[in-house]
Amino acid sequence: MIAIIKYKAGNVQSVQNALNRLGVQSVVTDDIEIIKSASKVIFPGVGNAKAAMEDLIEKKLDSVIINLTQPVLGICVGMQLLCNYSEEGNTKCLGVFDTDVKLFQIENNNTKFKVPQIGWNTIYNYNTTLFNGLKENEFVYFVHSYYAATSINTIAKSTYGIEYSAALQKKNFYAVQFHPEKSGKTGETILKNFINI
Repeated sequence: MIAIIKYKAGNVQSVQNALNRLGVQSVVTDDIEIIKSASKVIFPGVGNAKAAMEDLIEKKLDSVIINLTQPVLGICVGMQLLCNYSEEGNTKCLGVFDTDVKLFQIENNNTKFKVPQIGWNTIYNYNTTLFNGLKENEFVYFVHSYYAATSINTIAKSTYGIEYSAALQKKNFYAVQFHPEKSGKTGETILKNFINI
């Protein structure tokens, strides 16, 4: 059973719908024992990092998440909260990945790169089983104003004005900035790969 973490910033329904399409059972929950005992955990997120982090702390899910030993997949804000720090609300995050989350600063009034980035963009430089079966420069769907800087944990990159981490990995923790549940066949492949880890 896959546990999808329920909290204020979770885009849980679209993630669960994507798993349903793959024939995979999941439960949306903030129950600590269910999360700890799940075979895999998905940590989704949309919205504000500071409010999301406060909700995790209030529910005592912050310490639970960082101590999980099964495969964990962070999505969007879920990925950002797994980093050290976010400029959004000056937020101390969970510190799984050794990198910071920053606001896109597009210089020279470049109208090509509006913030937030909304829409399809390519990812490249894959270095993980999470992207098995994908060609270089596949398109996936992004919606974000903040990005994780590249680091030793970067396993895929994208470029939007600057190069940044499209995906991160450390031990059993995987994370993607884009939304695999909204990324068509490419996203479906990524979710299947995570399920098969």
